[in-house]
Amino acid sequence: MREEELEISLKVVIVGNGAVGKSSMIQRFCKGTYTRDYKKTIGVDFLEREIEVDGEDVRLMLWDTAGQEEFDAITAAYYRGAHACVLAYSATDRDSFDAIPSWKLKVENECGEIPTVLVQNKIDLVDQCQIDPNEAERLGRALGCKLLRTSVKEDVGVMSVFRHLASRCLIEIRRCEDDFQDDLRLYSSGPRSPSVISECILTHATNMYIQIIIIQISSDIQRKYKCPYITRHE
Repeated sequence: MREEELEISLKVVIVGNGAVGKSSMIQRFCKGTYTRDYKKTIGVDFLEREIEVDGEDVRLMLWDTAGQEEFDAITAAYYRGAHACVLAYSATDRDSFDAIPSWKLKVENECGEIPTVLVQNKIDLVDQCQIDPNEAERLGRALGCKLLRTSVKEDVGVMSVFRHLASRCLIEIRRCEDDFQDDLRLYSSGPRSPSVISECILTHATNMYIQIIIIQISSDIQRKYKCPYITRHE
């Protein structure tokens, strides 16, 4: 297996009510552009960008989902397999803020608990703000999410949102690697039976050693060490 055949890829879903700036946020991050014209997303849209985080090259695959209820059946299917989530609301739209807990639940129903960030967009519209800063902080703490504030129009804070999520996912990868090493040492200390360990392969990917082992003792252990962030290219 060659080094270039592996990369860290993250599927990130951006959810929230319509007109809060989800599509504009992705366009700003991936293309560096912004348009004033609002165009409702029909179902889902997709863009990607590669960035460097903590010394690693990380490919972010960003899924922009429609915020209207009539598209729920479509968009829910696209949450599956997501590694991280952006919960977005507008500083000028109280309803979008109140809907955040239900958006988080929708994603969790499909993905379980994944790294998530709460984003208040349109902070440039100070005079129209309908959300008290302390209330926003309380919601972030209640949901267990870091609160970040952005102005997609002025290109303020957008990069921080995705760097934060990528960093969180890298921490998860390294934690899984540490757990893997602990269990590997545990199994290695016992009798070396072919029925327990059939093959151990050491590979190097994006300046980080990924240890891959085929463990045949239970499907649960196999799932535990299957890293969803690492993709293989033929």
